[in-house]
Amino acid sequence: MGVTALTLVRHGESIGNIAASKAESSGAEEIELPSRDADVPLSETGVEQADALGRWLQSLSDDEFPDVVWCSPYVRALETAQRLRVNQRRDLDLIVDERLRDRELGILDALTKHGIIARYPTEAARRQHLGKYYYRPPGGESWVDVAFRLRAALGDIDRLEPDRTVLIVAHDAVVTIIRSLCERLTEPEILQLARSTPVLNASVSRLVRVDGSWTVDSYNVVEHLQDAGAAVTAHTGDRDAFPH
Repeated sequence: MGVTALTLVRHGESIGNIAASKAESSGAEEIELPSRDADVPLSETGVEQADALGRWLQSLSDDEFPDVVWCSPYVRALETAQRLRVNQRRDLDLIVDERLRDRELGILDALTKHGIIARYPTEAARRQHLGKYYYRPPGGESWVDVAFRLRAALGDIDRLEPDRTVLIVAHDAVVTIIRSLCERLTEPEILQLARSTPVLNASVSRLVRVDGSWTVDSYNVVEHLQDAGAAVTAHTGDRDAFPH
């Protein structure tokens, strides 16, 4: 039958999230990052959120408790996964899969919306014409490209984790696209989902398989953060223009 349930977790707030929001709000063209996107760590708030995720995990029933954790290789996701695994009722294996990484932005990496328009006006116009779902920046990925690799990853997870509950720690675009693949959403439907319900830092979404079909049990839940007194952060903005 394959996996019986997927629990999707977005990483906690990162240093990159804060830098990107600051750059966008100030009108800067470029985001000041201390490292390449893959190595950006959690912020102090992100650490608190990851610890709150761990306490939430401890509270789950045996039926909902995951059997294994799959994770993006990016540092902000790995730190979240490592912290939520601490002091659980049983050891949780951590499997890192590069296909769960964030969307690659190519020449637009570390640029704000203002920076893209100023430095690459032709690309800004091309994106406007093609739309967010199909637009691929030079050297980067479209949402469809991400869907291709996630479809392959989910196939392997299904094959390797039969009859198990799998927790995936990744990024907001990854959470949204996995849901779209499981529900077989159309381009307009996935874009409406991304607009109407931006995936929050350290949020939890749960998909369950019923008679072979996926059903959304919960989506973008953050009550565990509120209960723990941790900040709820969104960092939505123009997600094609900066790392998330």
